[in-house]
Amino acid sequence: MTTKKAADRGTATGPRNAAAAGPAGGAAAGPAGGALAADSLSYEQARAELASVVERLESGGTTLEESLALWERGEQLAAACQRWLDGARQRLDAARGARSTDS
Repeated sequence: MTTKKAADRGTATGPRNAAAAGPAGGAAAGPAGGALAADSLSYEQARAELASVVERLESGGTTLEESLALWERGEQLAAACQRWLDGARQRLDAARGARSTDS
């Protein structure tokens, strides 16, 4: 993870935005064992892990319990991605608003 991404985590773009609380339950003990909390991942990391979770679910071959754990992890990752996207939208809207007031 780059220093820039770590610094962004407290801003409106990060999943720790005060208006967007983290997923219930905090750190995810995901199917991979010892998985990081979804909120501690960058957008790109969360999206890549989500794609992996979807691939594993679609391929089958997991027990019901493993499938449920994968599904729950996927939900956490999807929520984290959505918070990143919502924060990016807020920043864009703020920049557009600032630009229109400068004109």
